[in-house]
Formats: sequence, structure tokens, C-alpha cells
Amino acid sequence: MKTSEKFNLSERQIDRVIAMAWEDRTTFEAIEYQFGLTEKDVIKFMQEQMHPRNWRKWRARVQGRKTKHQKLRNFESGRFKSSRQRQITGNRLSKPKN
Repeated sequence: MKTSEKFNLSERQIDRVIAMAWEDRTTFEAIEYQFGLTEKDVIKFMQEQMHPRNWRKWRARVQGRKTKHQKLRNFESGRFKSSRQRQITGNRLSKPKN
């Protein structure tokens, strides 16, 4: 039985799981929370859904990647932002607050 059938995923959900699995900052825990697929299930799911060559590329990309595992992250959420980066407010760049 395919993973998508086991978890009763619609075509839209299948597309979303694939997109989330490719995203660097989306953790396996987030996929599990939203769709109920564990890391092991996601790996099997991706293998079923992708061409073998693309699956190997994806697997090499996510294997050991700290951003795909909540416990290995060294940041809370979102993207890293430098303290020197300027804020865009309206159509003007504001000066950084010192």
C-alpha cells in the first residue's frame, strides 16, 4: 500500500507534502504535525512519488540537514535576519536603530 493511500492524502495534500519536504526550513516535525507522516514515512512517500534520480538528490540534500530537524536547529523559527539589515517601511528605507 502506498503511503498516500495509507494516510488518505488528496492530490492537493500530496503536492503540499512534496513542497514542504523540499523546503529547507520546513521540519519533519511540521510535516508530521500537519499530515501525520513521520520522517520515515516522508522518506518512503518521497521515494514513491519521485523519479529515482530526483529522489536520490532530495535524500542527499536532506540527510543530516540541521534545518529539517527541530531539535538540531540553533534558531527558533523563521529566517535569520542580521541586526544591521534595514527595515522597509512603506516606500522608504528606515535607518537601523542603534
